Amino acid sequence: MTFPATIDAGTSCCVPRITSTISTEEAERVARVFKALGDPTRVRLLSLIAAGDGGEACICDLTEPVGLSQGTVSHHMKLLSDAGLVRREQRGRWAYFSLDVEAIDAASAALRPA
Repeated sequence: MTFPATIDAGTSCCVPRITSTISTEEAERVARVFKALGDPTRVRLLSLIAAGDGGEACICDLTEPVGLSQGTVSHHMKLLSDAGLVRREQRGRWAYFSLDVEAIDAASAALRPA
């Protein structure tokens, strides 16, 4: 069998199957979301919030179930908030958190086929 010495640059081996993709900016945003979800404690915290009355939870109700100090839970919640996965509302001296369902849906949709 003989192979050509050169490849014609004008000849395509196949038709591109990828027709669209998310933008670089959107990919970076989604990556921050998935990075925040890369910790089992943060996934548990989201689950606890989703299961809370009205889909929200006070920071004071999140420490015992995950077995961590309030400071450590606050750190995890800040990362989730920075990633856009939760909304924070201050009520007196306590912070209440709820899921940002739109952000979670958007991250999921970024990986679904069109």
